[in-house]
Amino acid sequence: MIVGDLLELDSLHIGVAWATPELLGRQVTGVTSTDLQDPARYLQPGELVLTGLVWWRPGDAAAAVRFATSLRSAEVAGLLAGEGTHGTVPEALVSACRTHGIPLLSVPPGTSFRAVTDRIYLRLWGDLQARSQGVAAVPDAVRRELVGLMHSDAPLTGLLGHAVARLGLPDCSILTGGGRVLAASAEGGGSRGSVQVGPPGDSPFDGWVLQPHTEPTPAAATVLHGLADLLAPLATRARATAAAQRQTAARVLDLLQHDGPGLADTLGACGLPDGAPLTPVTVRIEGGSTVWAAAALADALHRLGAPFAAAPYGPGDPEGAAGQVPVGQGGPAGAHGTVGAVGLVAAPAARVTAALREAWPAMQARLTARQLLRAGVGPCVPPEAGALRGALVQAGYALDSRVGGAVGSSGELGSLAALLRGIPAEVTAAFHTRLLAPLAEHDRQNGVSLLGTLGTFLDHDGSWSRTAEALHIHVNTVHYRIRRIEELTGRSLARLEDRMDLRAALLCAPPAR
Repeated sequence: MIVGDLLELDSLHIGVAWATPELLGRQVTGVTSTDLQDPARYLQPGELVLTGLVWWRPGDAAAAVRFATSLRSAEVAGLLAGEGTHGTVPEALVSACRTHGIPLLSVPPGTSFRAVTDRIYLRLWGDLQARSQGVAAVPDAVRRELVGLMHSDAPLTGLLGHAVARLGLPDCSILTGGGRVLAASAEGGGSRGSVQVGPPGDSPFDGWVLQPHTEPTPAAATVLHGLADLLAPLATRARATAAAQRQTAARVLDLLQHDGPGLADTLGACGLPDGAPLTPVTVRIEGGSTVWAAAALADALHRLGAPFAAAPYGPGDPEGAAGQVPVGQGGPAGAHGTVGAVGLVAAPAARVTAALREAWPAMQARLTARQLLRAGVGPCVPPEAGALRGALVQAGYALDSRVGGAVGSSGELGSLAALLRGIPAEVTAAFHTRLLAPLAEHDRQNGVSLLGTLGTFLDHDGSWSRTAEALHIHVNTVHYRIRRIEELTGRSLARLEDRMDLRAALLCAPPAR
């Protein structure tokens, strides 16, 4: 398919805003919808970009230039601009596309973007079928049946079941890179090798694989590869849909950070139910990118079966909420300042936490030992900007405190020890040293552990006799040591406030090496 073929698609009424015959001859590999002003990282070379121009404001020529520059850097095939928002394609965008050599087509208000997307993929499927006629792996008759099912948007499970039955293949499953089952021709089945469906994903958690449940014969293995090639456009469309969903979710984060208008409409555009309470989730992969974190989060949240939105978020991520926002300033950054992805889910926090904890071991297995996958779940709140910002801060803190393990929950943040775990290690270490350095120095020079005595005394609620019993010393010795602790620290263990400070300092001790 080439860009100029769009002008011949019946009933869509697509026109030319600016193009040359040479540019209309560019090959097309797919289509992505976006209303981000800088969508480059979500685009693939050869794709068509479909935009409703929500990002553009009359008179803002610079915005049009930035958008066109982003498309050129991604090496897209062309741009389709909807006329529904502004009534026409802005002249500033025409000029920017002319400067950067990007063919610009117009989509009239009466033509839905879904219709445009479906017709493009229908044409791409037809091209695939024409190119594959000589491939003997999948018989022509079965190929035509399967392509017909794809054209009619048949459920993936039904499509796979039909293919397995007609081709005499062992039962199979289609899985995401993260191991989530998208379709299966039968229940059960183990891993017997897999075949990549379409191009590999950008992370270990996206892309599709076709996996037989039992060891295929050499002949069946050849047919499996042919089936995977036939299913590749579906995987490509799913990838484009996921990219568009991430872009819309990134817009939500931008609105939350900058208090922009249209939050309710943007949440609706993400597929989130109108007015439904939302639970925020933050994810980080130590040693992994924000794109990986967003893919991992989306793959995990899909298993809930609840509407959600997820987007990358972090330093250098233009599609996120413009970098990092420290805790306390309304952003979802964790206390350690790095969050890789943020999600909003229309489900109770306890259910979200349970689902993530169930999925986490298998997802962590997709990474190396050094690439630690962490998550934090905030409280379920109304879909209002102030409430969501506060809940996102709590989710970021839960990620760092990790109450409950790799998936932390703000709802389980019920102790001083858990609260302190969310504070950066540099801060807690400094607090520990500031209060307890005199005791540590004493213990290094003497054979008596005042730090141990302090911990035991606080563990036994300040009881002299129980402390003496636990340490196997006389109660008078406990009195002597406590007086020495008070002298060295300048704190009185008779005061609740000083006891709390010293308890916190003990909890802030760096982990033993």
